[in-house]
Amino acid sequence: MKQDICKQKMTLVEKLGVHLENREQLAPVAARIMAYIILTGKKGTTFENLVTLLCASKSTISTHLNHLQDLNKIQYFTKTGDRKKYFVIKKDTIIQHIDSMVSNWNTERQIHIEIKDYKESINNTKITDENEKFDLSFHVDYIKFIDSASNSIKELRTKITDNKFDI
Repeated sequence: MKQDICKQKMTLVEKLGVHLENREQLAPVAARIMAYIILTGKKGTTFENLVTLLCASKSTISTHLNHLQDLNKIQYFTKTGDRKKYFVIKKDTIIQHIDSMVSNWNTERQIHIEIKDYKESINNTKITDENEKFDLSFHVDYIKFIDSASNSIKELRTKITDNKFDI
């Protein structure tokens, strides 16, 4: 049973690592480190665990841990009587990602509003044949979707910042 969970975790580390590589523009090992830390949770993981589990050299793990700390994506804590550092994801990493998503959605929303307004203007001033007029329903629906998605993710952000989740 424990071996199955470990295998499942490492499969997820790889899958999430590939995703983080692309989304966060991280080197493959840095992305796998971040994925492993995410899946380990608040208990954290040590440098030694990362070297062993990710089959990478000490210098490679060290370089990427330092880089992830410089990017403010991870942090570490220590335990009394234990000289090891335990690495965890910084809550701010999730907040930064949410803020970036909302910012991108706001930009897209504004562009769709401008496109819709332009097409509406053309419909009202230049096109007399009803069959040739622009259909604005896609833009209207897409703007509603962005508004709904933005409100939902902002609600999640509030719950995270209000410590309603134990990430």
